[in-house]
Amino acid sequence: MTRRNTPRISFIGFGEAGQAIASGFRESGIERIAAWDILFPESQGVRLKAAGENIGVRCAPSARDAVAETDMIISAVTAASSLEAARSVAPHLTGAPYYLDINSVSPGRKQETAKLLANRARYVDVAVVAAIHPARHRTPMLIAGPHAKGVSPLLRELDMQLRVVGDAVGAAAAIKMIRSVMIKGIEALTLECFLAASRAGILDEVTASLKNNYPGLDWPKITEYNLERMATHGERRAAEMEESAATLRELGLEPLMVDATVKRQREMGAVGKDEEVCASLDKGRAAMLDAIGAAKKQKH
Repeated sequence: MTRRNTPRISFIGFGEAGQAIASGFRESGIERIAAWDILFPESQGVRLKAAGENIGVRCAPSARDAVAETDMIISAVTAASSLEAARSVAPHLTGAPYYLDINSVSPGRKQETAKLLANRARYVDVAVVAAIHPARHRTPMLIAGPHAKGVSPLLRELDMQLRVVGDAVGAAAAIKMIRSVMIKGIEALTLECFLAASRAGILDEVTASLKNNYPGLDWPKITEYNLERMATHGERRAAEMEESAATLRELGLEPLMVDATVKRQREMGAVGKDEEVCASLDKGRAAMLDAIGAAKKQKH
């Protein structure tokens, strides 16, 4: 793995993140990429396999096949499935490949996964700290663990943007999970504040009032961005916030605000499936709030 474009890369999980990183690798000249997703055998897997074919990724018939003789595995599954993903490949690993766990889970979960893989793989705790699009594999990432420094030259050679944040597994996850308390909590507060303002008919007045306290923030743009993220990715963000709650509990803190954020994010994930809400996401915050408000009333 000393020459550029030579590593064999395997993806376990081929949703949005896996596809984005894989497409970036392919456009950078990486040729040997395989992927496995538990949805491949299901009807939902047709779309995922079509994406793989379009990108130039070999869609494997099993997890075992996907990781055969690989140099590096990137685990990009749902938060709840991260440990099971490692279990699915552990018996089939040879040559101690790098195992990049980019899943949004608590430090404790990452430590458990690293222990499960033990000497079978060189485990790396990875935290993706920005939206995966448009930068894809160049999205800023934090990495940690005893193999973080060892893998960093290879990842940089692949044009990945990363920073080593510690030798202990969980150091990168802790930053991501605790950061999410604020990021996704603000999203939830944005929904509550501006939906209430919209229903009260004082949207502009509340926005102007916030500008007095935070003159450097563009609240209309922040509102539109946060509402779109929640509507589009609310279910996934709720799962991530459950891991943030687990992180706080691991630190001896009661996650009162995080638990409430989980509820708002999950609620918006459901509301975001509404056709009118989907159609409003590029029409400005007033239209978005109207559609969200109408959809919430229908559900109640």
